[in-house]
Amino acid sequence: MKFLDNFDIKFNNASLLDIALTHSSYSNEHESENYERLEYLGDAVLQLVVSEYLYKNTNLPEGVMSKTRASYVCEKALVEYEKKIGYKEYIKVGHGQIGNVNDTIVADVFEAILGAIFLDQGFNVAKEYVYKVVIPYIESGYQFFDDYKTKLQEMVQTEKESVEYKLVNETGPAHNRTFEVDVIIDGITYGHGVGKSKKEAEQNAAYDAYSKCAK
Repeated sequence: MKFLDNFDIKFNNASLLDIALTHSSYSNEHESENYERLEYLGDAVLQLVVSEYLYKNTNLPEGVMSKTRASYVCEKALVEYEKKIGYKEYIKVGHGQIGNVNDTIVADVFEAILGAIFLDQGFNVAKEYVYKVVIPYIESGYQFFDDYKTKLQEMVQTEKESVEYKLVNETGPAHNRTFEVDVIIDGITYGHGVGKSKKEAEQNAAYDAYSKCAK
């Protein structure tokens, strides 16, 4: 696993990195640990480092900082970062998941690897890693997605209409769920969205509704 060589990171406890690359479908088959706890830790580290960067390097108000941070720690962003790192081929999944390492898994592993780096190397090394991988995207103003939930809310607020997101279907195994969401405005369904997370499905539903309302 040489993908961290470019970042001058050498693990003292290689098993941490191995766990960070292990999906629950694999751990269930082999009775081993998976990346979910490390993902939880890495998410917190990522949020902190990006928050600190925005606080120290911008004069943005709190609300705008929150939205900016969200756009650089979202699933789509983490999947893009993987292209710069190259760990996807090392992710271990169960037999039923082989050939289907989806974006959600790739994004989860990004956070798990960061959590593993934090535990093994400390906060400063984890921070330096984020600065090498993530911060250049912020500095260049790279846009990962438009927040269509906000756009839709702003559009309908002018007419004092209410916006509701309703989960209408949820399918697939626990490690690979698919969510379907309807967006309802004043009791009328305006959009439908599908995603690997509720947030993604809601954004896609909002995009569907926004596209219709903007016509």
